[in-house]
Amino acid sequence: MDSTFTAFVVAKEINLNNLAKHFGMNKKYRWEEPLILKNTNLSGVTKDRENKFVFIFYFGTVVFINFEHHEVMDVLKYLNKLEKNIHSNHPPVFQDDFRLIINKEAKTSINFDNMSANKYQDYYLEIISTILAKSVALEKIEKDIDKLFDDIEDIVDFLDKGRFNISDRRLAKTSGKILQHKFSSISYLMLLDKPDITWVNEDAGNLYSELSQLFEIDERFEIVRQKSETLMDITQAFTGLTHATRGARLEWMIIILIAFEIILSLLETYVF
Repeated sequence: MDSTFTAFVVAKEINLNNLAKHFGMNKKYRWEEPLILKNTNLSGVTKDRENKFVFIFYFGTVVFINFEHHEVMDVLKYLNKLEKNIHSNHPPVFQDDFRLIINKEAKTSINFDNMSANKYQDYYLEIISTILAKSVALEKIEKDIDKLFDDIEDIVDFLDKGRFNISDRRLAKTSGKILQHKFSSISYLMLLDKPDITWVNEDAGNLYSELSQLFEIDERFEIVRQKSETLMDITQAFTGLTHATRGARLEWMIIILIAFEIILSLLETYVF
């Protein structure tokens, strides 16, 4: 039973508990659990529901299994009615595809585009979906943080020219974006957490580790973390320099005012 996976980043965050209530699921979802839609859950959403699954992750990624493109867009439009954070007006920019091939004659092998196995295992869908979701979400964070580096070049130019007249609002806004990316990469993607099945099934744990290494999840996360730290160091340096410069200006203004008062006093005493 072959399966095709397509992962999209469709939001910054998705409230899984709200969606679960709509689909008649009373379970309270933990932040590390995906919401899985299948069979009757998809009734009224798509006509052909056989062997189709939707994994929805709270950090904004949705993985579609065995869906055609038009069916994907139909599901996204439906979800948008329930959760306004989910984008549905156009094909998502960040996307990744994968294929699971089951062949009794084949040996188990994994590469960037597909995985071949001689026997289907129930945990395949969850493990592959989780890795694919993290990978595509990381891709968005990587692009966003690169944009932040481009934006902060202007601030670096100020420093190179010895100018520190950067507004507190701009510094605060830049710092906020950096902190948001740090929070997203660490908390939203749950990079230090693994699906529950990996703790009770050794084969599932091995597959998760192999896919995680293949997609370089840990390495990419570390690069994002280091870039975030670098950006924060630059921003903090500018904040310190800007405040120091403004403090020095204030001190000079006070000195000038005191000198002016002394001069006035002398003039009143000896001239007038």
